[in-house]
Amino acid sequence: MEALQMEFVRNALWAGVLVSIACGIMGALVVVNRIVFISGGIAHAAYGGIGLAIYVGISPLLGATLFSVFIALLMGLFTFGNREGSDTVIGVMWAAGMGLGIILVDLTPGYHPDLMSYLFGSILAVSKIDLCFMALLDGLIVLVIVLFYKELLSFSYDDTFSATRGIPVRALHFLLLVLIALSVVMLIRIVGLILVIALLTIPASIAGQYTFSLKKMMQLGCILGAVFILLGLWLSYRFDMTSGATIVLVACAAYLLSSAGKTVALHLARRQRS
Repeated sequence: MEALQMEFVRNALWAGVLVSIACGIMGALVVVNRIVFISGGIAHAAYGGIGLAIYVGISPLLGATLFSVFIALLMGLFTFGNREGSDTVIGVMWAAGMGLGIILVDLTPGYHPDLMSYLFGSILAVSKIDLCFMALLDGLIVLVIVLFYKELLSFSYDDTFSATRGIPVRALHFLLLVLIALSVVMLIRIVGLILVIALLTIPASIAGQYTFSLKKMMQLGCILGAVFILLGLWLSYRFDMTSGATIVLVACAAYLLSSAGKTVALHLARRQRS
C-alpha cells in the first residue's frame, strides 16, 4: 500500500491494465492466425525505428510506431498468401531492423541512458503521455474489432473460404499486421523488444487451451495478461528484480502449469473412459 502512494507505481499499474487489453485481443488473433514469427519480426525490426528517431532527434516512441507500421506493411506484401514460405524474408527484415537501429545509435553523438529500456522494458518509467498513447491504441484496437469482428473471425479460420464469400482478405491481412505493429510499440515500454512476443502470445495461448471461441479467447487473454503483469510487477517490487523479465517469467510459469494441468486432466479423462 505504501508503494501506491508513489505516482510512478500507479502509472505502472494503469499501464499493466491498458497493455493487457492489447495483449488479449491481438494475442488471440496472432495465435489463431499462426503468425507468431511475423509478430516477432515486427517487434525486433522496431528497433530500427528507435535508432532512426534518436539519430534525427525525434521521440523514440514515434519513430518506433512509424517504422513498425512500415515494416508490418512490407512484411504483409511478402506473407500474404504465402505464410509458410516467407520465413527467410521475415528473418532478413528482423535482422536488418535490429542492425539499422544499432548502427544509427552508434552514429548519434552523446550518451543515451534510456536506450536499454526499449530493449528490456521499463514499466516503472511509464509517463502520463505513455498512458494516453496506450489508451488511444486500445480504443483503436477495440473499435476495429467491434466493426470487423465477423470478417476477422472468418479470415482467421479460413481465408480461402472468406475470399470466396467476398470478404477483403488482403485488406484484413494488412490491417491485422498494422494493429500488431501498434500493439508491439505499446508493449515496448512494459517488457521491451526482446520479450515483447511473450506477452503477445502466452496469455492468448493459455486461453486457447480452455476455449475454442475467439471472443472468449480475447476476453480470457485480457484477464490473464493483467494478472501476469500485475503479479510480475508486485514480485519485481517485492524482491527488487527487473520488472519486464519478472512479468515474462510469471507468464511462462503459468503457461507451463496450465499445459501440465491440461495434459494430466486429459490423461485422467481417458483412463476413466477406458
